[in-house]
Amino acid sequence: MAAHKIIFVSQEISPYLSVTENARWGRSLPQAIQSRKYEVRTFMPDFGDINERRNQLHEVIRLSGMNIMIGDNDHPLTVKVASMQPSRIQVYFIDNDDYFQHLDSDSDPFGSNRADNDERVIFFARGTMETARKLRWEPAVMQVSGWMSTLMPMYLKTLFRDSPNFTDTKVVYTVLPEAEISPIDPAFFDKLRAEGISADTVDFFRPLAADPNLLHKLAISYADAVVFQTETADPDLTAFAEEKGIAWKHLAGEGDHADEYDALYKSLMTS
Repeated sequence: MAAHKIIFVSQEISPYLSVTENARWGRSLPQAIQSRKYEVRTFMPDFGDINERRNQLHEVIRLSGMNIMIGDNDHPLTVKVASMQPSRIQVYFIDNDDYFQHLDSDSDPFGSNRADNDERVIFFARGTMETARKLRWEPAVMQVSGWMSTLMPMYLKTLFRDSPNFTDTKVVYTVLPEAEISPIDPAFFDKLRAEGISADTVDFFRPLAADPNLLHKLAISYADAVVFQTETADPDLTAFAEEKGIAWKHLAGEGDHADEYDALYKSLMTS
């Protein structure tokens, strides 16, 4: 029987970007899952602090070249790839000079303080989904983490729901310990509407514009399961998940919790 395929979408993966403990987890969990006889690929943004020469990134011409329109502007998508050692898992880097190159004003390598974070999460979600579709993979599970990745569940379950690549794909969203980002521009909701997200969905989330948990709630709403890998599970988010009827679990302590994730993936694939 063919091995099940899993896509990991992470905000940071060591050694490419090693800012927080999340980067180690972004590396160790895919490797541990691959060792359990899954096929694994990973995606992350090509942040400006990544040393492309040292990490041997190179552009994939057949996956690059698409223009993604956000607002009134076209933004070219560049896709690069490297192999995670020693597992040789392929890591795909989503890049655009406007959104991911380092700015002098950035407070951290992610640009958490940028005023255009609404457009950055849109570009990363669209770019990742388009690239995954071009790869013609049919992932059983998409594992998502990091605020930059929070639109992935929504895009998979709405804009890409009719793609044969993602017909049966389940989504696990993991909440990791992260610093807060700058408030999202309220124009974000109009940009989502322009992307093709339904008016009802946009109108539901629009009153949450000032909610610091907005991006988490967008991800939770379209996930099949939520994992809180934080010291404590945020009661606002657990209540939101329960209101949506979405199963959640709390994994405390250090480690990648590969056994727990393996069991969760298997339960979703057989449900």
